[in-house]
Amino acid sequence: MSTSLFDLTGKTALVTGSSRGLGRAFAEGLAAAGARVILNGQGHDRLQTTAAEMRADGHDVQTVAFDVADEAAVVAAFERLDSEAEHVDILVNNAGIQFRRPMLELDSADWRRVIEINLTSAFIVGREAARRMAERGRGKIINVGSVNSQLARATIAPYTAAKGGIKMLTQAMAAEWGAKGIQANAIGPGYMVTEMNKALLENADFDAWVKARTPVHRWGLPEELGGTVIYLASDASNYVSGQIIYVDGGMTSVL
Repeated sequence: MSTSLFDLTGKTALVTGSSRGLGRAFAEGLAAAGARVILNGQGHDRLQTTAAEMRADGHDVQTVAFDVADEAAVVAAFERLDSEAEHVDILVNNAGIQFRRPMLELDSADWRRVIEINLTSAFIVGREAARRMAERGRGKIINVGSVNSQLARATIAPYTAAKGGIKMLTQAMAAEWGAKGIQANAIGPGYMVTEMNKALLENADFDAWVKARTPVHRWGLPEELGGTVIYLASDASNYVSGQIIYVDGGMTSVL
């Protein structure tokens, strides 16, 4: 099979929540495959720093700052891209937060905040991207789930519910938009070395649990997600839709 199937030259990818962490790793992977990348985040300074660092590596990068949970801001951002003749060929719905608290102590406001940012935003941003992709008859939507799309763990109920919802939202997108030339899939990262997981990485008991629970006996590295996002963004996956691919060191495959 020709490696040209994985070439993203001439494609534009919007990655939400991409100024750091997994989002930046997705953006760097897509850029390495030739895509023009639009970084998204709320912190202007951090977004510009990331963009400058990626440009220094030779990548074609622009930025668009908006809150993924603010529907008006999302719509305005896509209208701005329309006015600049920017066509989003690939969308990676990555933006998300974590909130750890036992359910019996969980406020409904915190529940809603996690659901809004981790799940509802993927619908809103995905809808705006898909409206434009449908007009062109092609597009790739990649939602970011988690091992918690399939497995639950105590103290992260809203996150688990949101990531389970991402799995089914992805299937709904595939069902409704497949005939319009849009493939929708998801990536389910395992336990990765990120800033969001810093407290867990520094907890000796939790670190030992992750390594014992994962068949490869280690945490994942953000850059190890690059190959999967390139595959799902490329022509190599044109007959793949509605799937979630777990990049988790085998965690979801074992008891």
